[in-house]
Amino acid sequence: MPRHTRARVDLSALRHNYRIARQLVGKGEAMAVVKADGYGHGIAAVARALADEAPCYAVACLEEALSIRQAGLRHPVIMLEGVHAGEDLAVCQAQGFEPVLHDQVQIDWLTKDGSRPVIWLKLNTGMNRLGFPPARLPALMAELKKAGVIVRGLMTHFACADDREDGFTEVQTRAIQAAGAEFPHLLLSVGNSAAHFRSGQPLFDWSRPGIMLYGGTPMLHATGPELGLKPVMSLESELITVRVLEAGMTVGYGATWVADKATPMGIVAVGYGDGYPRHAGTGTPVAVNGRRVRLLGRVSMDMLAVDLSAVPHARPGDPVELWGQTVGIDEVAGAAGSIAYELLTGVTARVPRVYTG
Repeated sequence: MPRHTRARVDLSALRHNYRIARQLVGKGEAMAVVKADGYGHGIAAVARALADEAPCYAVACLEEALSIRQAGLRHPVIMLEGVHAGEDLAVCQAQGFEPVLHDQVQIDWLTKDGSRPVIWLKLNTGMNRLGFPPARLPALMAELKKAGVIVRGLMTHFACADDREDGFTEVQTRAIQAAGAEFPHLLLSVGNSAAHFRSGQPLFDWSRPGIMLYGGTPMLHATGPELGLKPVMSLESELITVRVLEAGMTVGYGATWVADKATPMGIVAVGYGDGYPRHAGTGTPVAVNGRRVRLLGRVSMDMLAVDLSAVPHARPGDPVELWGQTVGIDEVAGAAGSIAYELLTGVTARVPRVYTG
């Protein structure tokens, strides 16, 4: 019989969160970002669950776009990193994928290849990862028009939108507005998840909700539930043994936690081999039988220890929630010095996904 460790995915919560994004974008549209295997939730299941809600999907790369087609969906798919080889352009054209081009080498592939997928252009307004300088846009548009390439729109990516007190997002917004003013027929896409929760922030034609779809917070100083989002993934396991540690006894590698009194302790069948963060330390919240308890000591590859003082009658086989409805993923991420994005995408393949809703 397999372990009871699993990731329960509530697809109704996913749809709820998408509807919040759609409401916040106003007159525009929201493309559902399902990259990184649907942020660890399973790209096929996530895309199918949103098929009647989202008019468009966004992924990072070609293999993710192909996964959506393999799931039987024909929606437009935006490839946020563009293409990684010239021959990918023909696949994009055949499959209806729209790559976001960000470098001259990709433009050269496009103008020389003969394939003509519809494309987007990425502008670098200050994130300084990918994108063309806005000043180059007129020359790029002239080059692409001459080659017969259809440009759907312009994108940029915000660096500091998660911080409501930071003004750099406004600087980036003005930069792409100015660049696009000369080409009013082009669509604009600027809004990551965080941008949806900035008062007065224009989201233009297409926003790109990602982590908010899965219930994690995109904002500093706020959790997902505080933003009205529902948790989509619940990482669950069970107790596999319980015992009492006497004062002075330790548990786990490094003996980093020492009992100061007799303490009931349970071992849970989950660890960093499942994607639970190794750097979550003593005090990280866990739920046993629906009651919040605390993690003790170091997380091992396949198990971790919890303090059962709040649930002294707990027994092997009792249910444990590592994050989900009772324990927020943002809480666990904060305790581990991480973010919800990393935890969700880090849940490993040995953890089965169980879908509800």
